[in-house]
Amino acid sequence: MSAYRDKDPRIHGIQSKIRVVPNFPKPGIMFQDITTLLLDPKAFKDTVDLFVERYKGKNISVVAGIEARGLIFGPPIALEIGAKFVPLRKPKKLPGKVISEEYVLEYGRDCLEMHVGAVEPGERALVVDDLIATGGTLCAAMKLLGNLMKILRQTGSCYLFKS
Repeated sequence: MSAYRDKDPRIHGIQSKIRVVPNFPKPGIMFQDITTLLLDPKAFKDTVDLFVERYKGKNISVVAGIEARGLIFGPPIALEIGAKFVPLRKPKKLPGKVISEEYVLEYGRDCLEMHVGAVEPGERALVVDDLIATGGTLCAAMKLLGNLMKILRQTGSCYLFKS
């Protein structure tokens, strides 16, 4: 991936639009603020286009976006690759029946929720988030998608979740 990154001129433009905020939200955290990237339509489009170019034609039927940045980048990626969008939200943000997964992050604990029935057996999912610090959020998302498949299996379906 580094060779690709070095050759694509869009990468530098995207990186230059992300502001680093030291000690936010807690001391020692170097927060990567994408609101500055979102103010630049070209950098925002280039970011989405890089994901679309990488994942279009990969038979992805679900784009699962993790709150909060996955909710910004996930929908346009889903539209462009022809997939549905499934939000993975913080607790009590989704109406109806949900499944939950708690996880640990570098500065505390949190939880993700997803609607039951948002993903069907046999679908292939792409999870969109901003970065991997401890990996806790990504692991929680993968567990949520996996737990949903277990719920679907319990109802009599015998399909495996395609990853």
